[in-house]
Amino acid sequence: MSGDGVNKQRRYFLIGATSVVGGVGIVGAAIPFVSSWSPSAKARALGAPVTVDFSKLEPGEMLGPIPAWRGQPIFILNRTPTMLDGIEAQNATRADPDSNRDMQPGYAKNEYRSRRPEIGLYVGLCTHLGCSPKFFPVVTPEPFDANWQGGFFCPCHGSTFDFAGRVAKNKPAPDNLIVPPYSFVSDTVVTIGIDEETA
Repeated sequence: MSGDGVNKQRRYFLIGATSVVGGVGIVGAAIPFVSSWSPSAKARALGAPVTVDFSKLEPGEMLGPIPAWRGQPIFILNRTPTMLDGIEAQNATRADPDSNRDMQPGYAKNEYRSRRPEIGLYVGLCTHLGCSPKFFPVVTPEPFDANWQGGFFCPCHGSTFDFAGRVAKNKPAPDNLIVPPYSFVSDTVVTIGIDEETA
């Protein structure tokens, strides 16, 4: 009779101890799993807004492919009046002159694709296969385009973009250069990654 009592107590002890150890094991396994749902510090930094002072950027010059935002190069272009005049003149040769088929911010749906006509901001990656286009600030004929009006040329497969980042017709790139979300902090400082509407 007393032997049965000892066995029951031992049984209850073993069940309780096993439950506690199992519970601790489950919590120990769950903590790394749940913490893996949180982005790492590196991932958070990649998505963080970037503030850029472009006060030393002269008309006709481009800052880029630095800075980078979300691991992508950013082009900041200070357009001259000549560059701006040439944008509208090229509407007929652009695949999407009004940025209708692009998923772009509302302020990119104008002929300059920007908040201010003279300042253009683009993700510096060709929309074909992600190569980085080269900037050609001078309006002169080039071997790749006898009617070249300046802008961006992707050497990988020959896509050309004007000073508003609009792709020419019949080129491999399917879309215009992407305009990132951005807002002006001052006349010469911009924050990339935050829209003025949501700031």
